[in-house]
Amino acid sequence: MPEHIRYARNRREFLTDCFCGFGAMGFGSLMAAEASKNPLAPKAPHFPAKAKSMIFLFQAGGPSHLETFDPKPLLNKLHGEKRPDTFGKVEYQNVNSASRLLGTKRTFARYGKSGLEVSDLLPHQAQIADDLCVIRSMHGDMVVHSAAQYQLMSGRVIPGFPSMGSWVTYGLGTVSDSLPAYVVMPDPNGAPEAGQPMYTNGFLPAVYQPAMFRAGKRPVLNLEVPKGITMDRRRKTIDLIRQLNEANMLGEDQELAARISAYDTAFKMQTQAPELFDVSSEPQETLDMYGVGKPDTDDYGRRCLLARRLIEKGVRFVCVVAGGGGGDTEWDAHSDIEKNHARMARLTDQPTAALVKDLKRRGLLDETIVLWGGEFGRSPESERGTGRDHHNTGFTMWAAGGGFKGGIAYGATDDIGLKSTVNPVHFRDLHATLINQLGLQQDALSYLHQGRRERLTEVHGTVLKDILV
Repeated sequence: MPEHIRYARNRREFLTDCFCGFGAMGFGSLMAAEASKNPLAPKAPHFPAKAKSMIFLFQAGGPSHLETFDPKPLLNKLHGEKRPDTFGKVEYQNVNSASRLLGTKRTFARYGKSGLEVSDLLPHQAQIADDLCVIRSMHGDMVVHSAAQYQLMSGRVIPGFPSMGSWVTYGLGTVSDSLPAYVVMPDPNGAPEAGQPMYTNGFLPAVYQPAMFRAGKRPVLNLEVPKGITMDRRRKTIDLIRQLNEANMLGEDQELAARISAYDTAFKMQTQAPELFDVSSEPQETLDMYGVGKPDTDDYGRRCLLARRLIEKGVRFVCVVAGGGGGDTEWDAHSDIEKNHARMARLTDQPTAALVKDLKRRGLLDETIVLWGGEFGRSPESERGTGRDHHNTGFTMWAAGGGFKGGIAYGATDDIGLKSTVNPVHFRDLHATLINQLGLQQDALSYLHQGRRERLTEVHGTVLKDILV
């Protein structure tokens, strides 16, 4: 009989084998119970990480690569002409056979030691050119806002799947016990087309859902303890609420457990974090750098500055949304690309550059990924004469910090910006690379849902090693 299939030869050996199994089961149960006490406790990455946290500057609506980071001289030469058949076909929402190529009015120049090309639409981001890893060959599968936004955030084109922020929080937990692990700061004009579902935890336990801050100067209400209420009394109230909730909890109730955790976090925010949300305590030079106090940049500047303050205090993932409500309050330039993009750049360019500069001078950029971009780009052909349609077959995003190489342009679209032709980067490749820099392996970062091991990258993304330090 092979030694590795050794059967029990008597009752003593049988009982010994059985109790070893029961002991292992008991030990596993104890370990699971310990972990369930605080599912947001810090977790070790799968391998040494370059970055500890991430800020996603989500540009809702789809900023044009042709007006920002991807110069196309040939497009200007062919302005007003029909697209040559040699470039192939793509699917659009509104561009049709009558549409003609639309040149850009923007001018490009080389900036920094790297000579990275940036358009005059983004003069402040041009100043941080040497910190930017510009990916010019992004592409996704969907050309409509909602489905493209779901894919950008969760890797899937339908709602119900966990967002990047939820996956990262699930994989790493958080180092702060007085702040949410994952925060979304929405645009004051409203929600983008996919709405709140694109930010959520999907089928992951509810404790990994985001804290949705409010727009405006008071992102969190009721941080102050009511007059006449002592901290001791407030603590007793929270304890009573917890006891009542736990008394009614039948088995494992993830929704109720998340609500209990939210009460505890809210109390800790009242006692430990009110000053965090008061950006007026920052030096005037910092406020000026972000554009706080200026009509155009005050809102986005405050939110970018708050993102930095949250990351400093241990928040794992922050999404700062630029654009909402649809149409010209997003980067969705169907009717007038110049008017729309000039407005959106005026609101966001200065705070965006300030965030990267501020993280860098504080020594935080190396351990923080900053990601900039939207769900797709804009079409080389015109819509309504001066606008551009949605465009998912080739567009631009950039990353800074967190082990990404600065001052480089990776990949390329064809000569009119229609399709990604050199080193195409799908959303799943970007997701795989981002979580790789956070020390997470895409196959190991998984969750059993309806009998299948689900992951952010769905199938399998390629880690873009050429853009990493």
